[in-house]
Amino acid sequence: MEIHDVRAHRSKDNLKREDQLAWKIAEVAADPVEVDAEATDMIINRIIDNASVAIASLNRGPIKSARAMANAHLRAGGASLFGLPADHAVCAEWAAWANGTAVRELDYHDTFLAAEYSHPGDNIPPVLAVAQQCGRGGRDLVRGIATGYEIQVNLVKSICLHEHKIDHIAHIGPSASAGVGTLLGLPTEIIYQSVQQGLHTTVTTRQSRKGEISSWKAFAPAYAGKLAIEAVDRCMRGEGAPSPIYEGEDSVIAYILNGRTARDRGESPYEPAYHVPLPGKGEAKRAILDTYTKEHSAEYQSQALIDLAFRMGKEIEKRGGFDKVKSIVLHTSHHTHYVIGTGSGDPQKMDPNASRETLDHSIMYIFAVALQDGEWHHVKSYAPERAQREDTVRLWHKISTTEDPEWTRRYHSQDPNEKAFGARVVVTFEDGSELVDELGIANAHPFGARPFARPEYIKKFKTLTDDILDKAESERFLDLVQQLPNLSAEQVKQLNPVAPKGYLVENETKGIF
Repeated sequence: MEIHDVRAHRSKDNLKREDQLAWKIAEVAADPVEVDAEATDMIINRIIDNASVAIASLNRGPIKSARAMANAHLRAGGASLFGLPADHAVCAEWAAWANGTAVRELDYHDTFLAAEYSHPGDNIPPVLAVAQQCGRGGRDLVRGIATGYEIQVNLVKSICLHEHKIDHIAHIGPSASAGVGTLLGLPTEIIYQSVQQGLHTTVTTRQSRKGEISSWKAFAPAYAGKLAIEAVDRCMRGEGAPSPIYEGEDSVIAYILNGRTARDRGESPYEPAYHVPLPGKGEAKRAILDTYTKEHSAEYQSQALIDLAFRMGKEIEKRGGFDKVKSIVLHTSHHTHYVIGTGSGDPQKMDPNASRETLDHSIMYIFAVALQDGEWHHVKSYAPERAQREDTVRLWHKISTTEDPEWTRRYHSQDPNEKAFGARVVVTFEDGSELVDELGIANAHPFGARPFARPEYIKKFKTLTDDILDKAESERFLDLVQQLPNLSAEQVKQLNPVAPKGYLVENETKGIF
């Protein structure tokens, strides 16, 4: 890997293209290096993972709305939609919109946490949609997805957005644009302009994940993927972009991210703000192997805590039950405390009438239900009657979080043997006794007790889709996707599972389209 120092520059510096981060990203995307077998195997896993959570969400509100919008943009030879036959095709950007929303709705696909948060599987829907519309085969699709992961993971490792209240989709705009560029074999110049447009159009605020969280949380990454496709299309037609998008005097680093810190202190605007790792020329794109999926349908920083709750709940029952609990404190990282914990200051996270989107960002709610139920379900665990159960509300309101510097250090550690996303939990009972336990990483994590491999991805797919898909369709999809590098363009069009006739419920409400 090569480390690139990135900082704000004055316009009069006339920063050379080859010294700009967007150009360096484009060079990585344009590098024709092959994807190795291990990374290819994981790409197949993640396509399976995306399909499992997308099919499980087909009749949920946001997906019905997104699908209705996509269906207003039919296109012969376009891209296919989850749940519908391949010959029912729509424009690629609208397929990315509908499919990306379906993937994101349940908050149940893959994750990568570092300086920023991310769900890098959000890159798959736009790259796949363009592959289907542009007639690309499995090998090209693998290369495009590998680039999307590579760029997003390395931006997430180095550039924190949330400290400036910018939503993490600002890293998807450039990564998806780069991924589409690789898929299509575009030259560095076009990818460079596309990456810049992709970033410029996807800088939005984190209010989408704050307070009363709405259905927009599911739409937001799909929005970034749709804009990335449109950016590439414009740039293929010869259009340009705001430049330099990262380093410019009035651009992202200077006025939104850490470039302003140096300026406000009266120091040199040339002070390095970020150090971004990217593969060198000819270096394989393997960043997908740093990412991990979810066993439970909840925000990733709750995964280890759900596993921990399962075993702690049994012990609490042995000690007299949940009504004997006086308080529960989760000693955890800065991110967990301030994003999904009591450090957020969001009263909605303690509200029994809160939306599903809000509840899956409340570790207090999640931990209470996991303690009591000893299991987690993507629908039942969020049902209004479950959230409003009196004994659950009593326990839920006894739970709080606090930042522990050691857990924050482990969260940011680059040593995989130290890196952790869990907590130490202290349960205090009414009689003054305590129960203390901790877990650093989820069981399904690559370093966890039960790491996910192909059989677990297939099991997750079947668990979420067996009540929806016909058995023959399920087997067709699983057989096809596992041949990914060798698929023809026509076979790539068949990569979205088809629901039985009559299963889909459509949103009939009239919009603009």
